[in-house]
Amino acid sequence: MTDTSWQPDLPIQSGPKYLALVRALRDGVRRGDLAPGSRLPTVRDLAWKLGVTPGTVARAYQLATQEGLLEAAVGRGTFVSAQSRRLGPTESLYQHPLSDPAADGLIDLRSPQLPDVGQSKALAHAMAEAASSLGEHYLEYPGLRRDRYCREAALDWFSCCSLKDMIDADDLVLTLGGQNGISIVLQCCLRGDRPVVLCEELAYPGFRHAARLMRAEVVPVKLDEEGMIPAALDAACRRYGGQVVCVTPDAQNPTTARMSNERRFAIAEVARRHDLQIIEDDCYTAPVSGLSSLRAIAPERSWHVTSLSKTISAGMRFGIVVAPEGMGEAGRLTAQHSYFGLPRPVTDIITRLFTSGEAMRLRHDAQDEMARRLQMVVQAMGSHDMLWQPGLSFVWLKLPVGWRASTFARVAEAEGVLVRSSDEYVLADGHAPNAVRIALAGGVPEDRLLRAVAKLRDLLDTPPRDLPV
Repeated sequence: MTDTSWQPDLPIQSGPKYLALVRALRDGVRRGDLAPGSRLPTVRDLAWKLGVTPGTVARAYQLATQEGLLEAAVGRGTFVSAQSRRLGPTESLYQHPLSDPAADGLIDLRSPQLPDVGQSKALAHAMAEAASSLGEHYLEYPGLRRDRYCREAALDWFSCCSLKDMIDADDLVLTLGGQNGISIVLQCCLRGDRPVVLCEELAYPGFRHAARLMRAEVVPVKLDEEGMIPAALDAACRRYGGQVVCVTPDAQNPTTARMSNERRFAIAEVARRHDLQIIEDDCYTAPVSGLSSLRAIAPERSWHVTSLSKTISAGMRFGIVVAPEGMGEAGRLTAQHSYFGLPRPVTDIITRLFTSGEAMRLRHDAQDEMARRLQMVVQAMGSHDMLWQPGLSFVWLKLPVGWRASTFARVAEAEGVLVRSSDEYVLADGHAPNAVRIALAGGVPEDRLLRAVAKLRDLLDTPPRDLPV
């Protein structure tokens, strides 16, 4: 085993330093700069060379070791894993945390924090009611069918969409949020040592993380202004095969694209041709009228995943999967094998929100507040090139010539504003457009939000080529 003098160039990396170092380690392995068996610098030596704290390097080494890139030998040091040569660009399990609290003083526009439109009061009331009815049932496991009362109440969530007359409680699987719902579907559908899943070339990172945890190969599919292109999906299936495709027809994350009905039927036809199961990600529930759910178009193979995280409460971790026809029991059995079902306090509280009508009221009020904030942000950004949807809680900002997405995100952070670079939505070897996603941050006071947007606008007006040296 040989020592390496490897030293990454962290200034070109975006985000927290420890994550930038993990990405640099991946890149070094992928390019061959870090050969399997090479001994890395000690934590203190690398920290001194990079000008960061030893804790930053230690945290990066620990994460890369968990990922399989590195291995630590007590008393001898940290080495590039012999298995790292097998970790291609689509195989590393962790790239970015799905949730990462911002440091004090930073305005976080990375995730659409919810505005409080009465959730705190409604949840407190529902919790008090649930506590007053505690009984011996709390001593039992949730069970495969003991959550039926909550599933029946949860049907109210679909009262305004094309699924309302097509589904019943037996079709529903209750999950620990939308991310967990995606994982449950993949567990139900994927088979073999190296399954293939397909997703949009710009996609929610959580889907890729869930697929990698299943040791699946993730294949990106090209997008246009309506989202996933049916011909590109067909070509990817012919080349790579595939068992599952994940699409976001109503509010593509991060580009905000929405599929027409014609496009939805075309995607379903390709899925039937290649016997794909469809994950329909509907966690961003933008107001939609007159458009069909993929679960309505292809009920024999579509898994509709939604949650309360973007409109009522992210902390309650409550999601719903509408399984394909006849697959609800299989989905609930998979969930039971994973976590025995949702905690009884959660199902009791959420059931009261549904049956009282509070869930739908809070949903609409939160969307109205986000729509108002969206109008403020769009007006404040002026003529800059943005994509958005009424009622959606984020916008997709295309950067002018002179900016790169990772550089813009880094400079914005230096100005006290956090945004998500397009790099976070592509596979490691994919093409990241010069764009960033800006969330509306319902929990940030309006004056701070507008100041943050003004800082972003000023950066857009002064790209690096025009900045003084």
